[in-house]
Amino acid sequence: MRSGTSRGPFFLRDWLPQDIATRDRVLVSAIGSADSSQINGLGGGSSLTSKVAIVSRASRPDCDVDYLFAQVGVGERTVDTRPNCGNMLAGVAPFAIEQGLVAAGPGATTVRVHNVNTGARIDVAVQTPEGHVTYDGDVRIDGVAEPAAPIYLNFLDAWGASTGKLFPTGRRIDRIDGVPVTCIDAAMPMVLIPADSLGVTGRESAAELDATPGLLERLERIRLQAGQLMGLGDCSDSVVPKPVLVSPHEDAKAIVSRYFTPWRCHSSHAVTGAIGVSTALALPGTVASQAGLAPGRHELRVHHPSGLIQIAMDLKAEAGELVAERASVVRTARKILQGQLEVPSHLFHI
Repeated sequence: MRSGTSRGPFFLRDWLPQDIATRDRVLVSAIGSADSSQINGLGGGSSLTSKVAIVSRASRPDCDVDYLFAQVGVGERTVDTRPNCGNMLAGVAPFAIEQGLVAAGPGATTVRVHNVNTGARIDVAVQTPEGHVTYDGDVRIDGVAEPAAPIYLNFLDAWGASTGKLFPTGRRIDRIDGVPVTCIDAAMPMVLIPADSLGVTGRESAAELDATPGLLERLERIRLQAGQLMGLGDCSDSVVPKPVLVSPHEDAKAIVSRYFTPWRCHSSHAVTGAIGVSTALALPGTVASQAGLAPGRHELRVHHPSGLIQIAMDLKAEAGELVAERASVVRTARKILQGQLEVPSHLFHI
């Protein structure tokens, strides 16, 4: 499925080996990740097309389905299940309905998804006219050429889901390598960095940033130190925390963001990343703070290389502080293929 601005295979958990090591070998083979071109599998030679969603009936009573996300390596045989992916999340509800895990209702169906990676819950509303999923519609999202039916993602408890704290270091601004940063855990552990502190504007294209001498190496040094400060340990073999360059926008409810995956700049933006960036925008004292907002619902905009993502953010006052309560975003999805995937039999006997 194309899901948001990502693409990858969706599996029921029962279709895969239950042993994690065997499962991961199968996923590496399925994507073809041993080669950076991924020519020997379903991947597209990019981290955006090297993703897997694994879905099953919910393991907790307050949810409908479990969703385990796996980021599979590009040019390396790795499978990372530490992060979440909000783009792939968009395909979970239609997949679960079509596989019979959730009954479709008339008009629209809301599926409560438990993200196994982080423990967060997300309500996903999908269009089901006449009790069947439809992918056809007129909603456009930046980064996808064709319109489709809207899928609404409502993040209920994404704040601190991975580390236990919204600001895992206990501070809203830290200094790493002489640069001010905000370490934040909002839908995805991230380290936010003012673009101008690294000698760029933050408005460059993804290709321009990838080609900027020394930038990726500097981001990686900051990212690894941020991971230690956030209690994530050695992150050299993990895609979290994600490094993000932020720049101010003339609109007080908008910000310019360049999200790294983490070793290349995203051609658009991760949904989970947009939740984190907009949270830092809305709350005071971060490197992204700009708005000075009051409690209530606010429409925030995250500008990225392909356009923008709009986030509806609910804020409330709690113990004298402004806190984020929930965030909503619109995505779309397309079912591209349903069939049988062939993998070498020897993977099951190593």
